[in-house]
Amino acid sequence: MADRVEKPPTDRASSAPRKILAVASGGGHWQQLMRLRPALEGHAVTYATTIAGLDAQFGVSPCVLIKDASRNEPIQAIRMVFQLAVIIVRVRPQIVISTGAAPGLAALALGKVIGARTIWLDSIANAEKLSMSGQLARRVADLWLTQWPHLATPNGPECRGAVL
Repeated sequence: MADRVEKPPTDRASSAPRKILAVASGGGHWQQLMRLRPALEGHAVTYATTIAGLDAQFGVSPCVLIKDASRNEPIQAIRMVFQLAVIIVRVRPQIVISTGAAPGLAALALGKVIGARTIWLDSIANAEKLSMSGQLARRVADLWLTQWPHLATPNGPECRGAVL
């Protein structure tokens, strides 16, 4: 199913590894993020997810656990954003990437605040329409992608093939 997975850009002045924060909710979002690992090789990647034990299960480190939240849980959402802000300050990523959902969207927004490049790859499960987070990602993603050609539009998101 994978056409190709592009590696994140390296610093043009050197081939130094980039600091990347890769964020996804548990379940399918996390599994899709894990399929991006080959593209992240050679970079300093910190993973963040919402389900304890996924780091060990998939063999990724470092990995931080964050609260999951949705628009229906405003208190949890505030806690999640605070957690992500602390992570962003500690990691200082140059790139923030997410396959969804709400925690990934919040991470992209916070990454923009510190000048990180942001990448949103909407879940392949969203074949009929973009996810709500995917629609909102338009505002904070430097690279806004869908995996379905019929969901791509001239104004975004782009489709660069089924990468996952």
